Amino acid sequence: MVRGGGMSGKGEKTPIEALGPPSNRKIPRATKRRRKNRGMPPPATLDINTLPGSSNLTALEAAAVIRRTPGALEQWRRDPNHALKWRYVDGRPLYPVDAVREYPSPPEP
Repeated sequence: MVRGGGMSGKGEKTPIEALGPPSNRKIPRATKRRRKNRGMPPPATLDINTLPGSSNLTALEAAAVIRRTPGALEQWRRDPNHALKWRYVDGRPLYPVDAVREYPSPPEP
């Protein structure tokens, strides 16, 4: 019985044999995908009490002030009645300083 059917001679290798054993092949390593840091941000370096009430904070700055993760703020934005108010400016959520000041902060350990 002839395998492969074609006009191949004895000197030709099958596709599997041509590649060689798996240990000889160079397989590129998968590059590690960079992911967003979803952990607790470091404490805020800005003083929330010196900022004017009309200014806005980014989600990361607001998370640092109230000591929550940015993911928590993201979840809260799905609830339109949540106590921490925000608004979208150019597609980015911004938190008014007055709203962050009024939001109850967690008790200090």
